[in-house]
Amino acid sequence: MPQFKYEGRNMKGQRQTGTITSASKREAIVKLRQKGIKVVDLQEVPQTLLTKEITFGNAVKLQDFVIYLRQFSTLLKAGVSVVDSTRILASQTDSKALQKALADVEEELRAGNPLSSAAAKHPRIFPPMFVNMMKAGEAGGNMDETLERLAEHFEKIHRTRQKIVSALAYPIAVGIIAIAVVIFLLVKVVPTFVAMFADFHAELPAITKFVLSASKWMQTYWWLVVIALVGMYVLFTMLRKQKQTKYYLDYVLLRLPIFGKLMQKAALARMTRTLSSLFSSSVPILQALSIVEAVIENEVIASVMKQARDALERGQSLTEPMKKHWVFPPLVTQMIAIGEQTGSLDAMLAKVADFYEAEVEAGTDRLKSLIEPLMIVLLSGIVGTIVTSIIVPMYDIFNHIQQ
Repeated sequence: MPQFKYEGRNMKGQRQTGTITSASKREAIVKLRQKGIKVVDLQEVPQTLLTKEITFGNAVKLQDFVIYLRQFSTLLKAGVSVVDSTRILASQTDSKALQKALADVEEELRAGNPLSSAAAKHPRIFPPMFVNMMKAGEAGGNMDETLERLAEHFEKIHRTRQKIVSALAYPIAVGIIAIAVVIFLLVKVVPTFVAMFADFHAELPAITKFVLSASKWMQTYWWLVVIALVGMYVLFTMLRKQKQTKYYLDYVLLRLPIFGKLMQKAALARMTRTLSSLFSSSVPILQALSIVEAVIENEVIASVMKQARDALERGQSLTEPMKKHWVFPPLVTQMIAIGEQTGSLDAMLAKVADFYEAEVEAGTDRLKSLIEPLMIVLLSGIVGTIVTSIIVPMYDIFNHIQQ
C-alpha cells in the first residue's frame, strides 16, 4: 500500500510532519482530518527496495496469529466493539505485517464494511479459513465463539507442526554437522599426512588411498559441492511451488519408510481438524472442502478432497473417493461415514483429529529416541573411518623406523 509524506497543522495551529499509509491520496487526507490535522502538503513516497517491506514465506507467524485470535475473542466477550478491538490489537501486536493489515482492516470497518470482507483483502495475513469462519460468525452473531474456536484450531495445528519439526530437526542438524566435519577433515587434516606417506614410500591400504583421493578431489573441486548443494535447494524450492511436481514430491515423502507415516498422520490430523472447525462454524460443506483443499499443504490429500467435493456435487457420499485411496486409513473413512449418517460430522472429525494428533506426538517421541543414537553412531562411523585410514599406515611407518 502506498505511503504519503504529509505536512500540516493540528488543532492548536502547531506544524506537524510525518508519513501515513493509505490506499489513495484522498483517503490519506480523510485519515489525517480524523486525527485533527489540516493538510498543507501531501506527497506520495516512491517505493524502492529500501522502503518496500519484503516478506518471505508466511507474512505472520502462526504463534502471533493465535495470540491475536485469543485477544480478539477476549475483547469481544468483554463488550469492546469490533472496530475498537481491531485498533487496540493493531497497537499491541509484535508482528509488523499483522499491525499494518489490522490498520487497513480498521479503516474498512469504519467505512461500514464487514470484518470478513476487510480481512479477505489481505490473503497473506488472513487465511481463507479465517475469512469464511468469520463470515459465518457474523451471520450467526457469535464472532467471539468463532474466534475462540479458530484460536484452538490454530494452536493445535501449530503444536502438531512443531512436533514434526522437532522430529526432523535433529537428524538434519546432525547430518549438516557430519558433512561439515568430513569436509574439514578432508580439506585441513588429511593433506598434512600426504607428504609423510610420500617420504616413507609406505604401502597404503585401500581405505587410505580412497580417503587421500577424496581429500585431493575436495581441495580442487570444493566449489562444485557448494554449487551442488545450493542448486539442489533452489531446485527443490522451485519444484515445491509447481502444483504437479509438488504432488509427486508429497507422494514420495508420504511413502518414506519411517518419516512417511508420521507426515501422513500429521496431514490427516490437519485435514480433519480444519474440516471439523469449518463444519462446527456452519460453513457449507462444499465450501469447507474447497478451503481444506487450499490450506492442507499436501497435494496428495488435496487431490482426494477435490474428488470428494466432486462426489458430493454428484450426490454421492463424501467417503467414496477416500475409500479408494491408500492415504486414508479405514479409521478416517469409517468415522466420516458414521458422522454423515448421524449428522455429527464435526464431532467425528474432531475425534479423528484428536487421535492422529496424539499419534503424531507419541510417534515423534519414539522417533527421536530411536534417531539420536543412530545418528551418533553414523557420525562416529564416518569420522572414525577417516581417522582410521590415517592411523593404520602410520603404525606401519613407525614399525619401519624402529627396524
